[in-house]
Parts: sequence; C-alpha cells; structure tokens
Amino acid sequence: MAENMTLEQNETKHENPSSLGMPDQEKVIAANALDAFTAGKYEESIKHLEHLQELNKDDYKIAMNKAIADFYKGGQSTTGTLKQTLMAMKNKVHTSVEDIDGLDDVENSLLYYNQAIIHYHMRQYSEAISIGEKLYQFLEPFGMLFAQAVCFLLVDLYLLTFQPEKALHLLAVLEKLTVQGGNKNSKGENANISKDGAQKAEFVAMIEAAKSKMHQYKVRAYIQMKSSKACKREIKSVMNTAGNAAPSLFLKSNFEYLRGNYRKAVKLLNSSNIAEHPGAIKTGECVRCMFWNNLGCIHFAMGKHNLGIFYFKKALQENDHTCAQLGDGSNGQSKKFTGIPMCALLANKRYELLYNCGIQLLHIGRPLAAFECLMEAVQVYHSNPRLWLRLAECCIAANKGNSEQESKGLPSKKGIVQSIVGQGYHRKIVLASQSTQNTIYSEGQSAAIPVASMEFAAICLRNGLLLLPEHQQQDAKTENGSKTSSQSGSTESGSENSDACSGKGQETDKFLSAAPSSPLRKQEVENLRCSILACSAYVALALGDNLMALNHAEKLLHQTKLSGSLKFLGHLYAAEALISMDRISDAIGHLNPDNVTDVSLGVAPSEQDQGLDKGDLDPVESSGKQTPLCYPSSVSSARAMMLFNLGSAYCVRSEYEKARKCLHQAASMVNTKEIPPEAILLGVYLELQNGNTQLALQIIKRNQLLPSTLSTPPPDTRKKPVQSFQPVQPIQMPSSFTQVQRK
Repeated sequence: MAENMTLEQNETKHENPSSLGMPDQEKVIAANALDAFTAGKYEESIKHLEHLQELNKDDYKIAMNKAIADFYKGGQSTTGTLKQTLMAMKNKVHTSVEDIDGLDDVENSLLYYNQAIIHYHMRQYSEAISIGEKLYQFLEPFGMLFAQAVCFLLVDLYLLTFQPEKALHLLAVLEKLTVQGGNKNSKGENANISKDGAQKAEFVAMIEAAKSKMHQYKVRAYIQMKSSKACKREIKSVMNTAGNAAPSLFLKSNFEYLRGNYRKAVKLLNSSNIAEHPGAIKTGECVRCMFWNNLGCIHFAMGKHNLGIFYFKKALQENDHTCAQLGDGSNGQSKKFTGIPMCALLANKRYELLYNCGIQLLHIGRPLAAFECLMEAVQVYHSNPRLWLRLAECCIAANKGNSEQESKGLPSKKGIVQSIVGQGYHRKIVLASQSTQNTIYSEGQSAAIPVASMEFAAICLRNGLLLLPEHQQQDAKTENGSKTSSQSGSTESGSENSDACSGKGQETDKFLSAAPSSPLRKQEVENLRCSILACSAYVALALGDNLMALNHAEKLLHQTKLSGSLKFLGHLYAAEALISMDRISDAIGHLNPDNVTDVSLGVAPSEQDQGLDKGDLDPVESSGKQTPLCYPSSVSSARAMMLFNLGSAYCVRSEYEKARKCLHQAASMVNTKEIPPEAILLGVYLELQNGNTQLALQIIKRNQLLPSTLSTPPPDTRKKPVQSFQPVQPIQMPSSFTQVQRK
C-alpha cells in the first residue's frame, strides 16, 4: 500500500561555504550566497558565486554550487543537465566513488551525494545505493545533518529495493545519531540559553520530525517483513507523532489490510484527508492516485475483481492528470528528464498501475484487455519472469475459447452432436470434431509480434525460464505450486513475502528481483519455474510440438517437491505428447491412476497472482484462486480423468476391451454431468467397433455412458470394477479422442 514518502534530500544540496583555510572575504561572499539561496533568491546567489569564482577559480565546489543554484532557478527541471555537469566535475577531479578508501577523499562527499540524489530520482537505485553505501562508511567526519541525509537516503533506497533488514539497521544508527546530536545541542545551549533560544527550538523541532520519519520508515520495513507485532508497536508511535495525517492513515490501513481486516483498511483510507496533501509537484507523489490504487488492491484481495478494476481505472485517470500537470506527456520529455521538476520524476506510476490492471483483468476473465496492459508494463519491467508468465497466461486464456465450458456438458448434447441431416431411413447424426491440435494460431505473421497468440505465449514462457536462475544454484526449498502474489506499491511496497524475513542481511542477496512486485524467495522461484514449465508443455501441445511438450513435461515431473496439481498435469501432458508420437506404451506408464495422490493447487498465502504494484500493499488473495471448472476437484475425479485418457490410449492401440473397462470404471467414479464429451464419443466409437449400433445411438441420445445398465444385457461386465490401470492422458487430449471418433 502506498504511503506518503517525505524526501527532503534536495535541501542538503546547498553550498558549503565554510571551508578551512578560506580567506575572510571569500567566507563573507560564500555566506551571502548561502543566505540568498536559502531565501530562494537564486539569481542573487548565482551572482555571489560568480564573484567567488573569480577569486578562487580552482575550487570545483564553487562551480558545483553555481550549477545547483542554476538548477533551482530553473525550477529543478533540468535534471539531465545537472547530472552531466556533476559527472564532468567528477571527471575533472579524477575521482570516482570506488576510490574512496580513507578520510582524505571524504571532502568530495557532497559531489557524490548529489549524484546519488539524481540517481534516486531517475530510478537508478543500484547506482544510488553503491554511492550511498560508500559514503556511509565515512560518516564520522560529517556533520549530523549531512550524516542524517545520507542515512535517510539509504533507508529509502533499501525499502524501494525490498531490503528491510538493512533499512532497520540504518534506522538504528540514525536513532543513535539523533540522540547524540540532541545531547551535544543541549550541552552547548546551556552556555548560551538566552542567545540561541530560537535556534534550540528549531533544532528540537527538527529532531522530532526526524523521529517521526524514522517511525514511518520502521512501519514500512516491518510491513515488508510482515512482522505483525513489531509493526503494530511502531504504528502506535506513528499515530502519536504524526496524528491523523494521510501518511499515517495510509500506513495503518496497509497494516490492517495485511492482517485481513479489509473493511477496516477501507475505512481508514476513507478517513484520510487527501485534499490537504501538498501535491505531486512539491512531494513527488500523487496521493489521490495512491488512494484509488490501494482501494483497488484491497478489493482485489476481497475477491471483488470488478470493483478492483474500477478503482484501478480511477487511479490511472488521476495519474494521467498529474502527469499532464507536470508536463510529463508522451512527447518524450520524461525520457530526457527535462521540463519536469526533479522531485516529480517519481510521481508517474503508470506502469505499476497497468501491471495491477492487467492482473485484475486476468482474474475477471478478460485476457485480451489484460494482455494490452501487461504488454505496456513489460516494456519497463522486462526482467520480471513472473510478468512473462502472466502474458503467456493471457495468450492461453484468449485462445482457449469456450471449449472448457462446453466440456462441462452445459446443454445435454452440446459438444457431441454437431447437426442432424436427412430424414427417415437416410437420417444421419453428424458428430462434432474435437480436434484442436496443430492449430495455426497466427497465420502468416512472425511469432515475435506481440499479439495474444500461442506462438507469442511460447516466446514469453521461454523468456521467463531464461530469467530464472539456474536450477543447480537453488537449494530446492520448493513448497507448493505456482506462485503469484499481487502487490501494490507506490515505490515502496512489499507484502508479498509471506512470512517475516529472517533478519539476516545475507538472505536478501538470495532474492530474485521481480519489480514492480516484491522479490522472489528461493522457494517461490522454484514454484514459478514449475508453473512456467507446465504452461510451456501446454502451449507446445497446442502448437503441435510434441517433442518439446514432452521435454517440458518431463522437466516438470523432475522438479523437487512438486505440487499435486502440477504433477497431475505433468503426467497428462507427457502422456498426450507420447501418444501423438505413437509411443503408446510409454504414455500408459504416465496414465496410471495411482500416480495421482493429490490435486491441491498447493499455493501458499504468499504465492498468489502477483501483479498489483503501488503502495506498501501486496494483495494476497486470502481465499486463493478459484479452481477452474474443468479441473478435477478431488483425487477421485482426477483418477477418473486418468482412466478416461487411459481408455483412449488403449483404443488407439486397438485394445478395445481394456479401453471399455477403463471407460466404465472412470464413469462409475464421477457424477454423470462430469463426464467429458470426449469420453462419450469414445464410448460411441467402442460400441460401433463392437457392432452395437443401437447402443451407440442410445449413448448419443442419453448423453451418458453405461447405458447397458438400463437395458437387458448383463451388467456384470460394466459393474465389475477394473483394476487400476496405468496412466491416463492429458486433460487437453482431444487428439486421441478425435482419432477414435473418426475411425
């Protein structure tokens, strides 16, 4: 969930006139320049600096201060120019941040810090962290204000990159600095109480503001770690120090959301007075955008997906309105970082919101709309393997059609009888074709063109696999099946990590970045790998690439601690590929009903569809994804599915008696309405092979198997339970049924 980030590092980018050994005249001019800058008189400050530069041409710090004054004079909208100027100064002094190895190099720290600030606002977080961590090693010679600024910057960066343990460590250092600064100030003030009373009050106010900010940072860190008790304690401190301000209420709402108190979270959001917020130009944040987004995240977690997409669209409208005010249009200014105030560069959350919208639309059942949103988001978050899986799922859902719904036997004969032609003696029943294999989904165009086709799905899944670390490097701590968690983060979200972090800084290095979502833990990476392999096998079967489908299915089955649902699908997909390759005996080994012992989705609370990103909230679908209608709801129905497919395999091998036994045993294990049309057609084919035309017609008319129990023939052959045969064939196994049907 989003909270109001209060970043005031810009204030520390001022000049530092009190250099040692500076002549008195230069000190006076430098002091005048600083006073003018602080008062907002940038033109006057620049004139003082130009005069100072004439007296001391060799000091690059004067040129840096002049560049900063020019930057402020232009409304802080020439970020790219300032970055180039600072880079030129760094090259001029022949130094780099990696060369800082002692206190002698610390005098250039202000230059490095200014560079880190620019990297931060340009979302170049890794570069900013490398500079900040180097400066942090030499905090002692710095003044308290500058040391605080470095630490606050690093805390923000750690939270943005989901490293809450490091952030908490820095916050502990900040508390010590604040206490030490307060003690020194009180000792110094005892000597001049009457003279410095106003300064003391100002200093105390600054200390209190720093403490309030630290409490808010702690809450954000504990939210990322999902440490409920510690977070609750800090929430009380935030409410005591900051009151009912929007940032405090947003944080508390996020906390209640993570505890599952969704109604209370909505109530807290609605009680925040977002109209009082200064606006994106001053703070770099659009609170209205965060408000609507967070409401969307909460309703996503409640399973109210249509309401969720409504709120996300409102958030997108607010975001576009804010960007229009800032001049961040589609004219390419945002790429050049010109014309937009630096503090507002982080205000545009369009791609995070599109990511959230895409996941929400995918849940609603609008894959094409979801595909459009996620395709725009992937241009920015192209290194997120889970996002590529989501795109592939959009393609699969868009090309699946209504076959699954028809498979549930909606009207009695839908999906079996295509039409009836002729009359009387010449009356014929035309059976529907169930074949979907080897379908060309994108005709005459490159598979790399981003359209919702199965060919493009294969490319997306390949990208996702390539972005995952090598399997050998993992400790294989996989739990459960496909992982996906929905998170919302306004540059600081992180509730996808389900349980509290270990507290060891080394653990964070083992996470896999999945921006804009929370990073993936090792077990989540393995779960994601399993999901991608299962989807890859399905897509390969749909495209008729049976060898590749078999390869993916076998890799899936070799994964450690594979969830029951994906193991079931792995056997089915492997069997379908083998049957298509005329390796029936191998397929029968996969279709053994005893292979099915569990069909649970195996998704932990922290492993739901990850998508929503914006605001410290990471919606975790508390109720979990609903099981698809076509998916077996129990081990019994899954074994029946295996037996149906096993019967198909025997039928292809012309072992009709075994096929009939498998078919009727499977039919006795499930409800009549759950029998798929392909199984009915297989029963029709078997009776035709047996020369029993009337019984085949009865099967079609009644849309049922086991019609012999209604007629006079002895029911023994049908009621007799068949031993558990070997495996059965993939859920998406129309090919075998089709062959049987057409013979």
